Amino acid sequence: MAQQSDENYLTTAEVARRLKVKPETIYAYVSRGQLTSVRARGRRGSLFAAADVERLASRTVDHPGVVERIESELSLLADEELYYRGHSVRDLATTQSVESVAQLLWTGRLEESEPFPAPPELVALARSAMDVAPPGARMTDQLRIAVAVLGAGDPMRFDLAPESVVLAARRLLGVLIEALPGEGGDGGEGGEGGEGTVGARLWPKLSTRPPEPRVLEAAAILLADHGLAVSTVAARVAASARANLYSVVSAGLGALDGHYHGAATTLAYQFLGRALRDPLEALSDQLRSGEPVPGFGHRIYQQRDPRAEALFELIAGEPVMETVRVITGQFAGFPNIDLAVAAMMHAYGFRPDAGEALFALARIIGWTAHALEEYAEPGLRFRALGVYTGPSVT
Repeated sequence: MAQQSDENYLTTAEVARRLKVKPETIYAYVSRGQLTSVRARGRRGSLFAAADVERLASRTVDHPGVVERIESELSLLADEELYYRGHSVRDLATTQSVESVAQLLWTGRLEESEPFPAPPELVALARSAMDVAPPGARMTDQLRIAVAVLGAGDPMRFDLAPESVVLAARRLLGVLIEALPGEGGDGGEGGEGGEGTVGARLWPKLSTRPPEPRVLEAAAILLADHGLAVSTVAARVAASARANLYSVVSAGLGALDGHYHGAATTLAYQFLGRALRDPLEALSDQLRSGEPVPGFGHRIYQQRDPRAEALFELIAGEPVMETVRVITGQFAGFPNIDLAVAAMMHAYGFRPDAGEALFALARIIGWTAHALEEYAEPGLRFRALGVYTGPSVT
């Protein structure tokens, strides 16, 4: 046991000052095994080895290269499969609701969860914000505007306690879904079917066809998180600066807007639309252009995308799948989740920008989970080491 006079040990308050975190964060480090506490002899409280504290501090802003590897308990991509906290995403997509999977990612508990709330006054605020967007604006443009306005209207947005962040995320998702243009509820039970699930409430915003909310639910679950994708890193950097949840989501939405990321579903949708008229001609024209074939291949997966396989199975009987089979039979690459979402969109007559909106809404679940992890880490720990390549100093 440490002696009170032992200068190699620090008190909780001293550790908090050194790491620039709240005292409760110190105990989160202890629970994850990042710090070890010992009882202080003759007085209340815990002590921490100074060497351990310095080792942890070396991962913060004091370290010039900062974080090259980010530890996370959320998503595992292994052996061409995807898992959320140890649960197969294929199983989750076919057996769980979006709300339950969100609860799993946010809290580690897989359990039944109530529908995301949508207070009418906040829905009205979000809709008024979306109305500011010019005609022809995409649904993701409207979502970005609404998130910013909802954040500005939430006086408790700086409460970063885990339970407060989870409540804010549930409310944000419910309000955004309800406020999107299209048919649907007014903050009550939502879309056709009256079940109040994400699929039931979101479907009439995306399509006028008879609803298949379970398919939409599965797609949202498959898209909810995917490790440290670029938008997730952007969200974690914002959270590291202790940005509130709305700002974290805004950071993620900004990165998602790139055509290499969130817009990939739209490119796959457009390609598949051409392929529905003549699959071989569409594939030939794409190859001739010298550009990659949209909806194929992946930076992580080498042989197959398990998310695409899971979604294809759910729409296997739809006519669009014949076109998908022709293309995949002629092209050596493997289809990814972007092509699967595009196939779902064509199968059920979704709006052309529905894929990006679905991606954004689903990924808010993942960004929230990563923000919760980041809030428990030392603040401002992301600072890349810049290598100067400009003119010589004179």
